[in-house]
Amino acid sequence: MSISKEAKLKQINAVCKNTLMETLEITISDFGDDFLIAKMPVNSRVYQPDGVLHGGATAALAESVGSFASHLFSNLDEVFVRGIEITANHVKSVTEGHVYAKATFLHKGRTTQLLDIRVTDDDDNLISICRLSTISLPRKK
Repeated sequence: MSISKEAKLKQINAVCKNTLMETLEITISDFGDDFLIAKMPVNSRVYQPDGVLHGGATAALAESVGSFASHLFSNLDEVFVRGIEITANHVKSVTEGHVYAKATFLHKGRTTQLLDIRVTDDDDNLISICRLSTISLPRKK
């Protein structure tokens, strides 16, 4: 029996308890055959001292959604996934609302994966463009 998308999202978000994702209030909100979307509230918990979204919080959002995408599309009985490099270019600041990160695959290899992650605000303005490389390593038997 196939699990519904709603039930899968509930499972995905449940494994985020007691993690950085929970601390930053990052939730996975949608996924499809080749993408994953997460959202994070913009408030004082993720501000720089001058009251705008911290680039490190944006990078944490991007790494979370990209790594989750690699996990979701991998056979976790055989491999575990780790991020190996992230870049982030911040193009606009945000002071309130939410930011959304959409991860899509540029390369989905057996060993390495490359994801494009676009971070937008509530009005769909581009906030940051990120790239994440992940690696799938074999589990010890």
